[in-house]
Amino acid sequence: MENYIVSARKYRPATFESVVGQKSLTTTLKNAIAQQKLAHAYLFCGPRGVGKTTCARIFAKTINCMHVTPAGEACDECESCRAFNEQRSYNIHELDAASNNSVDDIRTLVEQVRIPPQIGKYKVYIIDEVHMLSTAAFNAFLKTLEEPPRHAVFVLATTEKHKILPTILSRCQIYDFSRISVTDMVDHLAYVAAQEGIEAEPEGLNVIAQKADGGLRDALSIFDQVASFTGGNISYKNVIENLNVLDYEYYFRLMDYFLEGKVAESLLLFDQVLKSGFDGNQFITGLSSHFRDLLVSRDESTLPLLEVGAAIRQQYRTQAQKCLPAFLYKAMKLANECDLNYRVSRNKRLLVELTLIRLAQLVEEEDEGSGRSPQPAIKPIPSSQPAQPQASAAPTSQHLAVQQPVQATRNPVNPAVQAQPATASPQAAPSQTPPVHTNTDIQELLQTRPEKKIPVMQAGSMGVSIKAPRKAVQDPEKKAETTVNTAAQEDFIFNEKDLNFYWKEYAMTLPLEHRAFAARMLNVHVKLLDDTCFEMVVENELIAKEMTSMIAPVQNYLRERLNNRKITMKIRVSEPQEQVRAYSKVEKFQAMAEKNPDLLKLREEFGLEFY
Repeated sequence: MENYIVSARKYRPATFESVVGQKSLTTTLKNAIAQQKLAHAYLFCGPRGVGKTTCARIFAKTINCMHVTPAGEACDECESCRAFNEQRSYNIHELDAASNNSVDDIRTLVEQVRIPPQIGKYKVYIIDEVHMLSTAAFNAFLKTLEEPPRHAVFVLATTEKHKILPTILSRCQIYDFSRISVTDMVDHLAYVAAQEGIEAEPEGLNVIAQKADGGLRDALSIFDQVASFTGGNISYKNVIENLNVLDYEYYFRLMDYFLEGKVAESLLLFDQVLKSGFDGNQFITGLSSHFRDLLVSRDESTLPLLEVGAAIRQQYRTQAQKCLPAFLYKAMKLANECDLNYRVSRNKRLLVELTLIRLAQLVEEEDEGSGRSPQPAIKPIPSSQPAQPQASAAPTSQHLAVQQPVQATRNPVNPAVQAQPATASPQAAPSQTPPVHTNTDIQELLQTRPEKKIPVMQAGSMGVSIKAPRKAVQDPEKKAETTVNTAAQEDFIFNEKDLNFYWKEYAMTLPLEHRAFAARMLNVHVKLLDDTCFEMVVENELIAKEMTSMIAPVQNYLRERLNNRKITMKIRVSEPQEQVRAYSKVEKFQAMAEKNPDLLKLREEFGLEFY
């Protein structure tokens, strides 16, 4: 029985032309050989399995070839090429720096560098995983790397360039190897399949290439695995079954449910995915990629970014035409937020299901901003049973128009304050009869109105009201009257509790770049000096200078939230005896222990500590 050789070794490139996905680098190396402009040290860096060591070997073989072809390739016929192919060449030395990373190993290498080649022009030293060398070994290698003998050429290969000393980098020509594209990998896998007599569907090879994540060696290893599993017939179904990859059809069906607003069907499909053995994080990651692929499928200019097979590509283009860009932007944002929160979530399944519910309700939203963040509110899931007929019709706009005077009449604190009845619009027809409202209609309207978190009061000559009624929904004919009433409205009065509530609310709205201001505002309790002026006490002049720049936006926010245009803010530096900074946990405990010494005994008895 013949010894089996894996595809990654059997089909390893032997010429520059056969290297996959690194056309620009191989062209540069061939031109340097043809023009005899060779550097004494090269650094090949890039991800795993992209051809760094392979190109180093081809380069070492070619520069020692006695009869280089016009295309810049080795002839494979001279004594140097035969010695290299038979692995008996003394001109090429490979060192694994992962296991030979000490100073003694580098000293041994430096001693060998002095010996000139017996056949050929150069002795090439390939040091793989060079970033594993110790700092002392790097320093021992510096002098030889900078001024080697004329016959010595060093080729260093690494996957982590940032770990190499800058003094080493400055002495090398650096070649950055890129990840191999899916298209190039699919073409190479199809070539290997043809050589091995294996039938392979392009969609199946595409899944293998995507799973390899830019590494051709990984792609060939997966190819061998799937070929063994399928018995030489690589199909799309066999590949996703063997590699535990979620089928595209799940995402296409789920996307149709989102567009139709089918929440229940989306949750059932997710349950089916979980029962098939897939992880929720894998599902939401694939869903994010699906949204991204739909977005790039909408435009011909971005279509090359879609790395899928031809049959699935057409399916993407068909479904992409059903989706608006605004929907895809919001969907990508929701899926990305779910992916970020998945690891820290206690109930991971519920997190994914909430995301699916919000995605299924995106189509119903009336938000016109395509790039704005979707509302987090989740609407009730409609029942499959038909709705029962209601006894009374929904309130009309005329019902809502009387909401403001009715609220003022029902004021429980000061019944003397009455709102003026709304005058009829001059455009209204005189023949119209005003609607008759029952107590039940008015009560329903009042119960549907949202309440403010902190009540504010309006100053008036006859008294005050607990809160200002919100503007009623008005007809276009009454828009002018509403504007006049708003302009004549008085400033509201407020107390210190209201002020501190909206003060902290503003701090929570500050962006991340102002988190220092936000933290300082949250730890401060502002005090009212009079009806409209308040002050903030800070520790020193430096903080006072920083906070002065925030006076204008803080005043504008509080004026709007408290409905008072006269609010002013002052900043004062504290006196030496004043305590304005926030107490720590230890200080709070000490203050409490002074009032109740038994707390110290309790702490010693149970060995309590502060966290």
